[in-house]
Amino acid sequence: MYRLIMALTFLISGPALAATAKPAPVKVEHLDARSPASLIALLGTMNAKAEITRQDADQIFLVISTSGGKFGAQMVNCDASGATCQGLALFSTFDLKGPNLAEINDFNRSQLACRGILTPEGKPSVMYSTLLNGRMTREDMQTHIGVWQGCLASFGEFTRDPIAFLSKPHI
Repeated sequence: MYRLIMALTFLISGPALAATAKPAPVKVEHLDARSPASLIALLGTMNAKAEITRQDADQIFLVISTSGGKFGAQMVNCDASGATCQGLALFSTFDLKGPNLAEINDFNRSQLACRGILTPEGKPSVMYSTLLNGRMTREDMQTHIGVWQGCLASFGEFTRDPIAFLSKPHI
C-alpha cells in the first residue's frame, strides 16, 4: 500500500515532492535478549521494574513489578557467568481458587501461547515461555512481553468465570 501511495505521489506531484515524501529509515535497536541485564533494562523502558531474586547453576529468577501487579520470570540454560541464557518463562499465580483441573485443561486447549496449571495448593497459575537468541531485537522482546500481557488478561478473565470464558470462541 505504501509503495502505491508513493508511486501516485510521484505521478501527481513530480520527482521533487516524491523525493521529500520518503520516510526516514526505521532504526532497529539491538539488545542481547539472552542477557538478564538487557531484559531488566528493557522492562525499565516499559514502566516496569525487574530485579534478580535468585541465581542457580544455570537459572536466574526475577520478580517484575508493574502498575498492574507483580509476576515472575525465569531465565534458563544460562552460562556459568549468568550473562547468556537460552530461554525465558514468565509466570504468575492468582490468589483465588477457581477453575478445576478439567477447566484448566480446556483453557490450555483454547490458547496458543499461554499455559495454565494448578499449583499444589490448588491456585491457578499461568505461564508463557520463549527461546532466546542473540539476533532478537528490542521489538521482538516487546512483542513477547505483549503476548505475555495478553496471557495475563485472558487467564484473569478465565479465572473469574471459567464457564463463561470457555463458552466463547478462542484461537
